[in-house]
Amino acid sequence: QVLLVESGGGLVRAGESLRLSCKVSGRTFLRFVMGWFRQAPGREREIVAAIRSGGGTFHADSVKGRFTISRDNANNMVYLQMNNLKPEDTAVYYCAIGQPSSLSATSRGYDYWGQGTQVTVSS
Repeated sequence: QVLLVESGGGLVRAGESLRLSCKVSGRTFLRFVMGWFRQAPGREREIVAAIRSGGGTFHADSVKGRFTISRDNANNMVYLQMNNLKPEDTAVYYCAIGQPSSLSATSRGYDYWGQGTQVTVSS
């Protein structure tokens, strides 16, 4: 059974930071891309960041310079460091793994998903 579990979400004020973590269990995923997505109420799920096993990354323009994705292949972990959070970052954040055609691919390129963790940023 493949299981992805996110943690680290919470309620913060604008300008503060959070670090999201995702633990993947069930098998080794060295060949897979790991990604972070988010979905705000009434909006579609969107790519936030993605990372290859070799370290190549993609960050959406809306978070570039503030968020940083990283992974620990030995422990099947993926992280999202979120600095200088803004109210518009408020959403449920999901981690996912898959083999998308590119790092900027939509959620259709991912095979396994976590249940999500809520991030709320107040002004």
